[in-house]
Amino acid sequence: MMDPYRRHIVVCTGGYCSSDRAGRALYAQLARLLHREGLLFGPSRVKRSEVPCLGVCAGGPIVVVYPEGVWYARVTPVLLERIVVEHLRDGREVSEAVFHRL
Repeated sequence: MMDPYRRHIVVCTGGYCSSDRAGRALYAQLARLLHREGLLFGPSRVKRSEVPCLGVCAGGPIVVVYPEGVWYARVTPVLLERIVVEHLRDGREVSEAVFHRL
């Protein structure tokens, strides 16, 4: 049985959207940020996943947040921190970095 979670963040770690594999570093940073913000456990828990491809091979690294269905492009370590704090913790999208919404 899996513990419930409030949001799910998916990071593309494949080499097509960022040939330098920047997504891998973002995924590693994500665990530290979620821990720091108290989002790994409890009612505010955020589930994190990595995928080799999200089907968008330009503008990477790509990060997606569900259930909102918000897709972020060109995610840097600084932007990832903003996504964790502003979107995942505080519930406000980082609108200038959004390139798609479901």
